[in-house]
Amino acid sequence: YAKMATVSLGFNIDAPRWDQSTFVGRLKHFLNITDPRTVLVPEEELDQAKALVEGCRAGLVPPGSSQEQLLYAKKLYDSAFHPDSGEKMNFIGRMSFQVPGGMAITGCMLQFYRTVPAVVFWQWVNQSFNAFVNYTNRNAASPISLRQIGVAYVTATGAALATAVGLNLYTKRAPPLLARWVPFAAVAAANCVNIPMMRQQEIINGITVTDENNNELGRSRRAAVKGIAQVVLSRITMAAPGMIILPIIMERLEKFPFMQRIRVLHGPLQVLLCGGFLLFMVPAACALFPQQCSLALADLEMELRDSIMAKHGDKVPYVYFNKGL
Repeated sequence: YAKMATVSLGFNIDAPRWDQSTFVGRLKHFLNITDPRTVLVPEEELDQAKALVEGCRAGLVPPGSSQEQLLYAKKLYDSAFHPDSGEKMNFIGRMSFQVPGGMAITGCMLQFYRTVPAVVFWQWVNQSFNAFVNYTNRNAASPISLRQIGVAYVTATGAALATAVGLNLYTKRAPPLLARWVPFAAVAAANCVNIPMMRQQEIINGITVTDENNNELGRSRRAAVKGIAQVVLSRITMAAPGMIILPIIMERLEKFPFMQRIRVLHGPLQVLLCGGFLLFMVPAACALFPQQCSLALADLEMELRDSIMAKHGDKVPYVYFNKGL
């Protein structure tokens, strides 16, 4: 920061631009930071954005910087760096990569659902992608070993494959539309396994909870369970519209003669349509619940509740924690 000068900007760069207590405010926030265009930003520019954000937090910014420049730097920072650790997240695991990555994989799962080998391959690809995403967006204060990552990955992939292959065989004689919904059932089942397994350390050891002023109060397993449950529901909601509505659309479209003549384009068409769904559903699903989750003091473990009341009395009615994404 040798070229930076102390500047009073009159605003807090970490203060939310939109009201995070409302769904609309959270939707605007996640539309901003899950913008898929940010995945094309060079690493050097991301590092510069981080330096600018950290400098602004310290009251140091380059002379002549506009508020718009600082807010754009914060957008890049939020899209690429973990909110707990401040470390740069892997490319595949960023929420801004959910649209390009998710649309390709989901489109292929919906297109290639008829044969067991195709189901097995695309469910494996999807769970590998999910493992990256879940690990990247965990609560970073709870470390997880390579062995636990491996167990989570194998368990979730097994759940997805068992669901997909089992239902695929079961729906052989069922109406065609039911077979098209098999990938969603597999994705939903795998999410119920993958996310809790990948974040098992949070459930075992608890996660850090704070008061409204960000003062640490202890670790809570119940807070971890609530945060992870909300993430599971968000991820299933993220996938649901595309994987439920798109099969209905394709089932009807494929009855038209012109669609039967261009079968080679069915796959690319489903990928593009999946992208359209995800472009809205990624931020909408992330916005379902506040990122800074809260839990009433009365709902905490007895030991932690008693400890907080002994130190603070009735001054801390709620505790707060980062639920992850």
